[in-house]
Amino acid sequence: MNLEDQFARAAEAISNATALVITAGAGMGVDSGLPDFRGDHGFWNAYPMYRRLGLSFVQAANPEHFERDPAFGWGFYGHRTNLYRKTVPHRGFQLLREWLDRFGPDFFVVTSNVDGQFQQAGFPEESILEVHGSIHHLQCLAPCSNAIWDNREEIRVDVETMRAENIPSCRHCGGVARPNVLMFGDFSWLSERTRRQERLFDEFLTDHRGEKLAVVEMGAGTAIPTIRYMGERLAQYQQAALIRINPREAQVPDGQISIATGALEGLEGIDSRLFKS
Repeated sequence: MNLEDQFARAAEAISNATALVITAGAGMGVDSGLPDFRGDHGFWNAYPMYRRLGLSFVQAANPEHFERDPAFGWGFYGHRTNLYRKTVPHRGFQLLREWLDRFGPDFFVVTSNVDGQFQQAGFPEESILEVHGSIHHLQCLAPCSNAIWDNREEIRVDVETMRAENIPSCRHCGGVARPNVLMFGDFSWLSERTRRQERLFDEFLTDHRGEKLAVVEMGAGTAIPTIRYMGERLAQYQQAALIRINPREAQVPDGQISIATGALEGLEGIDSRLFKS
């Protein structure tokens, strides 16, 4: 089936849905200019300093740096915080909001991204599940308590050394604070904020059980397949129509909709068919 036919199938599924689940992986941010960490070379192209140090993304995104060398740990996450704050969400986010306004389905966003782009694009906080946490929230490294608070820190980073010039501290004990993000090999991440979001998402699914459900998945790869598995489970157990937009890994279960493009191109293609009627 050609791309135009897939756009048409996706448009029909969205226009007929009474509930919409919008899901996103790292590829969603590429059209906003955020770096693609696909493979070590993709990561190193964005962060040449780590190539010189021989550190992969998995090694850089590790909580052990905050314990052994907080300035180095905050170099990576401080730089990402600053990058995400200044990044403008691409037009695809606006297209999604226009669909919601026009067709009126209830909706929920589920993302593995920690960048806060959906909130920045105007999606309500109470309708977003961030399965890996958010860089825009902090917690104690120890942790000394279960507290999670907004990240309002201004973190200065020397991009030549990727070291932070100031270290955020815990507002309760004064020790080192860290992002409330699930990192690799992470045993101290506080999950309660994400757990609250999960409970709201579970309620959403319960409320819409048996209805016409569509899942629009964007930029979710197979390396960390959390988002892909969720869409496939919804397709299997709640008979949802799964629309998978992915330029390299667009394969879908039988009967589902595969759009082998980037997120923005795929959303624009669907939009062109939605508004033909």
